[in-house]
Amino acid sequence: MLQLGDINKQALEIETLLRMNTYPIAVKMIKREEDIPDGAKRPLKDCGYNLALCQAISLARRQRESIALLKEDMRCFEPVLGLGMAEAPQYFLEGHNRYPETAKTLETGGAWAKSFPRLAFGEYIGVTVAPLFEASFIPDLFILYINGMQLTQLLIAKNWMDGRDITCTLSGHAACVYAIVPVVKNKQFQVAVPCNGDRKRGLASDEEVIFSGPIALLGELTTGLSYIKETGRGLPYQLIMQPNYELEDSYLKIGRMIGMSV
Repeated sequence: MLQLGDINKQALEIETLLRMNTYPIAVKMIKREEDIPDGAKRPLKDCGYNLALCQAISLARRQRESIALLKEDMRCFEPVLGLGMAEAPQYFLEGHNRYPETAKTLETGGAWAKSFPRLAFGEYIGVTVAPLFEASFIPDLFILYINGMQLTQLLIAKNWMDGRDITCTLSGHAACVYAIVPVVKNKQFQVAVPCNGDRKRGLASDEEVIFSGPIALLGELTTGLSYIKETGRGLPYQLIMQPNYELEDSYLKIGRMIGMSV
């Protein structure tokens, strides 16, 4: 059974192993208003304004805020639809929010809208985000904002866990939805790309990508990262540009098996 103290500790470990610039994020899906964690700020009620989910995530990962958003707190409609807080209107499904700005035709906009990741309507009424290392609740998933080098480490740790690569759907839109919904649905790791809104309003930087996963896999992922570090393949990298560089034994053996002159 997951223990909150272990999750908080693993968050600190993964932050150190990856040399992260911002805090790992805890995400909890809310089914009832009484499930909102104590101390979580409600933007509309407590502050008098709305927030996009990417803005709430940014405040959590940069300023250590715990924020709960129900539909009335949301500024952007895409996570409202994606997280199942409202049913998708026909106007959306026809592609009008993509065409003509980012879709060649209304039909191509509609094709994107119909494939948009969504949770079942009515299952959840909101979402809470907080820094993972001090979250006061057991999250459903975690989110990491990382660079390409850190993503490589995470992908290697995932391979260490089960020998399998990550298969995911990438989009330039609705990063928060693509980072959360597939994880909730499939209980698997996900990679997503910050969208224009996340960059303009959530302040995601140019080099950042998003890695998310079910909280149940955080411990094994952290163990994998630690193992990689112990074997000399962790961060920081030693960068070398050298012809005929030294090869590991397995690379030498397999290369010679297939006729390479190594």
